[in-house]
Amino acid sequence: MPADLLFEIGCEEIPAKMLARQLVDVPAFVAARLSAARLEHKGVRVLGTPRRLAVVVKQLADRQPDLHEEVVGPPVSAAFAPDGTLTKAGQGFAAKNGVAPESLQKKEVAGKKGQYVVAVRDVTGQDARALLPGLLAELAASIAWPKSQRWGWGETTFVRPVQWLVAIHGGEVVPLSWAGHTAGRHSRGHRFLSPGPVEIASAEGYVEALRAAHVVVDPEARKDLVQAELARLERETGLKVRRDDTLLGEVIHLGEYPVGVAGEFDPAFLGIPEEIVVTSMRNHQRYFAMEQTDGTLANRFATMMATVVKDPTVVTKGNQKVLASRLTDGKFFVSEDRKKSFDAWNAKLDSVVFQAKLGDKAKTIGDKVRRLEKIAAAIATFASLDAPQIELVKQAARVCKADLASLAVGEFPELQGVMGRHYAKDFGLSPEIAAAIDEHWWPKGQGAALPITPAGALLALADRMDTIVGCFAVGLAPSGSADPFGLRRAAIGVWQILLSRPDWSQLWTPLFASTREALSEQGVIVKDPGAIEEFFKGRLRGILTDDGLPAQEVDAALAQGFRDPVDARERARACTKLPREAREVFKRIANILDDAKAKNLPLAETVDTGVFQDVESRLWNAFSAEQATGSYPELIQSLVRIQPQVAAYFDKGGVMVMDPDPALRTNRLTMLSAIFDRYVKIADFRLLAGAA
Repeated sequence: MPADLLFEIGCEEIPAKMLARQLVDVPAFVAARLSAARLEHKGVRVLGTPRRLAVVVKQLADRQPDLHEEVVGPPVSAAFAPDGTLTKAGQGFAAKNGVAPESLQKKEVAGKKGQYVVAVRDVTGQDARALLPGLLAELAASIAWPKSQRWGWGETTFVRPVQWLVAIHGGEVVPLSWAGHTAGRHSRGHRFLSPGPVEIASAEGYVEALRAAHVVVDPEARKDLVQAELARLERETGLKVRRDDTLLGEVIHLGEYPVGVAGEFDPAFLGIPEEIVVTSMRNHQRYFAMEQTDGTLANRFATMMATVVKDPTVVTKGNQKVLASRLTDGKFFVSEDRKKSFDAWNAKLDSVVFQAKLGDKAKTIGDKVRRLEKIAAAIATFASLDAPQIELVKQAARVCKADLASLAVGEFPELQGVMGRHYAKDFGLSPEIAAAIDEHWWPKGQGAALPITPAGALLALADRMDTIVGCFAVGLAPSGSADPFGLRRAAIGVWQILLSRPDWSQLWTPLFASTREALSEQGVIVKDPGAIEEFFKGRLRGILTDDGLPAQEVDAALAQGFRDPVDARERARACTKLPREAREVFKRIANILDDAKAKNLPLAETVDTGVFQDVESRLWNAFSAEQATGSYPELIQSLVRIQPQVAAYFDKGGVMVMDPDPALRTNRLTMLSAIFDRYVKIADFRLLAGAA
């Protein structure tokens, strides 16, 4: 009978981010392996802590079903020689499918012409217990980790050295050996609170058995426990833990039994920029910031221990001591930075390499800053900014990268731009310039905030386009899944900004041109602009499909233009309202016109209505009655209204477009072209047939 399967791999501590990734990826991976093994089940659940990764398969079948299948091979002419003997192709096909050569059959196959060789396979299903040892060992060895280790004298690799294995199916141990260990039914409890073995009777009792040994193996239960501990600390301190879902997602994987503890730091550190305080706590120590009821930062923090201790004050003092050192460093960096200036930092950037392949005239961050000033000023004109606003954009461009040379950003690189905003205020620059310095790094990820100020948005566009075009120009375009310079993310950022500002929707073309010009002045020549355009087109396609638009409609719309993303989005949305019938008849028009173009058939300047048949007159009159302008949804409705006349023209009118009479043929092609040209600006209808 079907029964639950438990497979636990115990090991040394797995890094939190790696564990989190596997908790997401492994369920589908295991399900695919079970499917390939023809073992049915009712779901896969993956659990884990830093010391273990466990798979629970619900109601795993106790045996494979018997298999009967017909495998289609090569054509009979390829599998058999004229004398009736098998060719090498036929012999190879039989061997590949494990059937006797004489059992091969000759059959006609649906959708194919002629006869094909078919292998009929009947395979008796095996018991799951016979399959599971090899299947689980292969599964464990195949889990993809960013980094793996070898230990001892063996060749086995895993994220960390394996310490024990548990494999139980239906209450019985699976006889499995892997990584130098033999599977049993004994897991291990918490390293300090319950260090001995923990007997697991069955998969159903796994979670509860470990919980009794102070191991919370379910990540969701650990998350609930962490949140409950944070709530307790809030009640005890009268403060609020600042929400940080990303940190929470990491903290739950740092220990097997989270226990909250609060601490404090010298209030004097609240005098330095808040971001340095929070970053020191969050990124370096995995502490949660705490705040007053009005949202201002408090000199307190919350963190999680991975065990219960006799005296929590000892842990608190240790945490406070480490944090104090971090904050002292941060305070020193800010103090020293405030003695400098943006001009001094910019001078340093002339020796900091941004991309060496750009050449001696363009490779440094200082060179990039000079390009950004030109690009941003140029596109500011197209964005209809006035002269004072353009001057502000140029001033912001000159200092937007300066804080990269500061001590604070050197220690906290994630605060680039943020510290620039603070220092701009310290040095007396306008709030608009200070904001632009920070915002030109936005968005910092998918779904992150977009630039608010015009100057910040223009600099963000210029910065990303400069990086993309420069890298493409020197052969550093993304390849496959590899994108070491984040060009895909940068291109998505460009589109997100333009889509958020409809009045700038036509800015992409001057942005691209201005960037190429700025790079050219520094000796960087773009030899294949088409490759960059296709790259941007692909990123816009991803954005629109992610927003829920069907891929077919998006492709059809982008085929007629992508440089105005707002316009492209509206055209794709309009296409979703086009019925199947209209798609099909307008694809037919497109194919006829394509054929005429391939044959170099001419079109007339005007349509001669005097030679029309009745069906042609009805179509032309219906078309002429429609407005030639309007929004895309209105044009789509216009197209839908004339669709019956177009269909009648082709299907019932008896009209031959490619008439032997050149005059009639030319007139009919001219009429179809006039109809098609009005609507083709919406989308390439050839890509829309067959869907509604």
